[in-house]
Amino acid sequence: MTSEPEQQLGVGTPDAFQRLWTPHRMAYIQGENKPSGPGADDGCPFCSIPAKSDEDGLIVRRGEHVYAVLNLYPYNGGHLMTVPYRHVADYTELTDVETAELAELTKQAMTALRTASGAQGFNLGMNQGAVAGAGIAAHLHQHVVPRWGGDTNFMPAIGHTKVLPQLLGDTRKMLAEAWPSSPSGV
Repeated sequence: MTSEPEQQLGVGTPDAFQRLWTPHRMAYIQGENKPSGPGADDGCPFCSIPAKSDEDGLIVRRGEHVYAVLNLYPYNGGHLMTVPYRHVADYTELTDVETAELAELTKQAMTALRTASGAQGFNLGMNQGAVAGAGIAAHLHQHVVPRWGGDTNFMPAIGHTKVLPQLLGDTRKMLAEAWPSSPSGV
């Protein structure tokens, strides 16, 4: 055994850094499963997810007009999205009922994440349009990203890698069990 880094041909200039490879992220980077166009029938994953079982679709909660689903490419463990069933691209296209349910499921998601994982803070947001960073711009979705003190460390900053402590299926089950009931029945 030597303490020298292993030389790998074709990987650039040796810099003494070890690599953590995350090849599963290539699907996201290359746009796998991205819609082929803006319509609901153009392969929109947010339109097809509700037809799956909760486990297969990673759905945490179903409402009447909106559902909560885990992000396949999470920024942090427990990163989920609240998504209207109706295929709309812009927040201004939501009905008042859809807007209210989106807000209610977002509040419930925060409560479930605090209960299940002790989340200390959240990033909430919508990217409206591809130029604003929306990965799937044709179907509105709001991100709910749980945060903890110290969750920003050297791994994403230097290693460009996120360490997720739990499989998505296990996270879905944990959050579904911690999801609060609401007076509105959502």
